[in-house]
Amino acid sequence: MSNLPSEPEFEQAYKELASTLENSSLFEKHPEYKKALEVAAIPERIIQFRVTWENDKGEVKVNRGFRVQFNSALGPYKGGLRFHPTVNLSILKFLGFEQIFKNALTGLSMGGGKGGADFDPKGKSDNEIRKFCVAFMRELNKHIGADTDVPAGDIGVSPREIGWMFGAYRAEKNKWEGVLTGKGGNWGGSLIRPEATGFGLVYYVQHMIEYASGGKESFKGKRVAISGSGNVAQYAALKAIELGATIISLSDSKGALIATDEKGITPDLVNVIADLKVKRKQLSELAESAEYKSKFKYIEGERPWVHVENVDVALPSATQNEVSQQEAEKLIELGAKFIAEGSNMGCTQEAIDVFEKHRKASKGDAIWYAPGKAANAGGVAVSGLEMAQNSQRLKWTAEEVDDKLKGIMKACFDNCLETAKEYVPAGEGEFPSLVAGANIAGFSKTAAAMKDQGDWW
Repeated sequence: MSNLPSEPEFEQAYKELASTLENSSLFEKHPEYKKALEVAAIPERIIQFRVTWENDKGEVKVNRGFRVQFNSALGPYKGGLRFHPTVNLSILKFLGFEQIFKNALTGLSMGGGKGGADFDPKGKSDNEIRKFCVAFMRELNKHIGADTDVPAGDIGVSPREIGWMFGAYRAEKNKWEGVLTGKGGNWGGSLIRPEATGFGLVYYVQHMIEYASGGKESFKGKRVAISGSGNVAQYAALKAIELGATIISLSDSKGALIATDEKGITPDLVNVIADLKVKRKQLSELAESAEYKSKFKYIEGERPWVHVENVDVALPSATQNEVSQQEAEKLIELGAKFIAEGSNMGCTQEAIDVFEKHRKASKGDAIWYAPGKAANAGGVAVSGLEMAQNSQRLKWTAEEVDDKLKGIMKACFDNCLETAKEYVPAGEGEFPSLVAGANIAGFSKTAAAMKDQGDWW
């Protein structure tokens, strides 16, 4: 790949997977899988296009649109659309690559892909965002479909934007099909979809806690530090509180909100924060308000990890590379026992190395790390359930969807655990490596399907 421009995020994701596979017994037992990795590292297709739209002043604006259709061996390409000024091919390839194996871990029939545009919704009117969505879908509709590629939302793409894009797709194609997930509840969307990533994250960690404690502990009484304040962070906080935890932090792009009283961040406060996010306001406004300033401190330009105390569980749920080596070391020093990524690639490779080294050295007293491709798979899992409901023209109850989500996350945890035990045997008293288990399980399932279909031999 030396003739290609540097793609740091994608290269990090690839090396993280490849190093895990190489340091396991997978290639000893299946040497042919080395070729599968070489093939799987190249997307099946990359679509790049221009998006021209008109702002409220009547001026023509132009952005770059992308869709990386990475792997369809297990089903239609599936992955979100991100609208953010930092969007580029490296980030989308990293996200699409991770998505392949995350989707494989759900056990559902979904391939991996990712897309978006370098469009910044911040500072734009609702009318401008709607015009951009329509212009974006005017080109993207040529490359997607219910049995081809089913995008969803991501950063900058909420159910509102999904609605506008779905309407544009329907107008262009003259048909209604389950081509986007995260749709409105009364026109094809699934219940529990907004909550799914956060809920699934907590369900996964619940299994980690139960396994590590021999069934003696749960979230009850745990102090949980969370970064981010979007959907994932909000619903992870609400579910953890429901299970008896205390939430001691959230954050946004400008800084960290740290609870200073024993109640922590309550469900009422999560709802206030959700309203702030809809209005595109910062958490600093909350911390500075007369009602809340005695209960919280807001630390400008910081993430929460080095500013919390007595933390049991850490859930990075904002964006990629949000836990550094130094922050990883600080979390261990503060007594954290579990860390699971609500965001994609939330920890740097150096941070993962710190966690894995501690897991081996400290055995049953170690911090236990779970990668995003497993821990945050609940969101895309319920997207898959939404696709199933659309195909059957059915709508399941919230309880039905939540029960299926719980089952998927348990199966995902068990798969990661047992795969790690098989291919990366842990020393006596060590927790199995969930990052190794997730990588090997997701890759092996995809590679086997690719081989059956002649993608490699």
